[in-house]
Amino acid sequence: MGNRLKLLSVLLSIFVLSGCVGIPDKEGWHYGQKSEFLQILKNDKYASICNERGLYEKIRQDQNSVLMSKMLVAYAQNLANSCLDLDTFNALQKRRNTIHFSTKYETYLQEVNVKNIAMQLKAGQSIEQILQPYVPEYYQFGALLRHYHALQHTEGTKKDILDKVRLNIERVKLMKPGLGKTYALVNIPEFRVRVIENDKTSLDMRVIVGKRNKQTPIFSADLQSIVLNPTWNVPDSIARHEIIPKALKDPDYLKNHRLVMRRDYNLESPALRFDANLSARYVGGEGEVPFKFIEVASSRNALGRVKFLFPNENSVYMHDTPTKWLFKKKVRAYSHGCVRLGEPMKMLHFLSANYSATPKEKIDKEYKSKKTHYISIIKHLAIHTAYLTSYVAEDGKLHFFNDIYSYDKLQKLNFN
Repeated sequence: MGNRLKLLSVLLSIFVLSGCVGIPDKEGWHYGQKSEFLQILKNDKYASICNERGLYEKIRQDQNSVLMSKMLVAYAQNLANSCLDLDTFNALQKRRNTIHFSTKYETYLQEVNVKNIAMQLKAGQSIEQILQPYVPEYYQFGALLRHYHALQHTEGTKKDILDKVRLNIERVKLMKPGLGKTYALVNIPEFRVRVIENDKTSLDMRVIVGKRNKQTPIFSADLQSIVLNPTWNVPDSIARHEIIPKALKDPDYLKNHRLVMRRDYNLESPALRFDANLSARYVGGEGEVPFKFIEVASSRNALGRVKFLFPNENSVYMHDTPTKWLFKKKVRAYSHGCVRLGEPMKMLHFLSANYSATPKEKIDKEYKSKKTHYISIIKHLAIHTAYLTSYVAEDGKLHFFNDIYSYDKLQKLNFN
């Protein structure tokens, strides 16, 4: 009988400490929840105390429930939406965008529901359960955190190294949530793309990204289709600043570069002839051009023989390229924003085999036809273009890359 009572007492203590039973205080806190949260804050487990260090010191001393609730909401906010000064950064980005310079950094902010957190507290849910919806699911988050905490306790670690790793932890927080453990990641500063399946790299290769003044935007979108033998619809900005000026100087420029003119991006539309007087009005500046240039499919097409579409407002995609020699360079920032693939056929065969229902024999036949064909994607695969200047490889090693777009300088932590 004595042993039973002792066992029941132990079990009851475990339940109470875990916050599962017991009477909450007026603010809704159970004893176990307070202990758990203080332990999370002690080690800053999710690197989200940030600009609330003063508030943390207060609750560490007296465990005031009202202040603890305020801290929990702030911690969730910092975990969900980063500890970067986004207002200042977004203002800088807006000023940087001009006719001759383009940059975009999409941030995927989450709503932190204060009422739900209060209800979860009163219901006795653990702090880990409450924070879980805001913890980034991507491997890099946990991997970078482990290195960051280790570096904090390593004698001689320089502040600039800590800040660089921390900036990238905050960037992962801002990636689009809810896309699972399978996706393609284009890491711009590394000039590399990986297809990651269940947190393991299934495919990786070198890429070419946007120039420093025509930056590949940071965003997420879903792969929709693969285009064999694509045509290239020349954007109006490139038509104004490159195609029209060159065509005005050289009457054979359009023919030599396999460019045709139409009123829209449809090869079936009636053909137009290049009118020098009309075209000269659209040199430079910005805005829509009332005629379009299309480069027909060929082995010398600017997009090569295959492109991978993930529809987005940036008109960015992954594609082949005839300029293979550029992949020998260490720094590969040469495109107008799209991502050029070092091994496009390898990407084609992998994605078509694993994410489409089109037989390989049909793909090979359509590819050899040199006519434009589309392959539908039937299995979900998100594409992230990301900017990670520190990255943890699968072997656990931490790697650093150069700040080619100056985001390390422009993005500031909201705490010292």
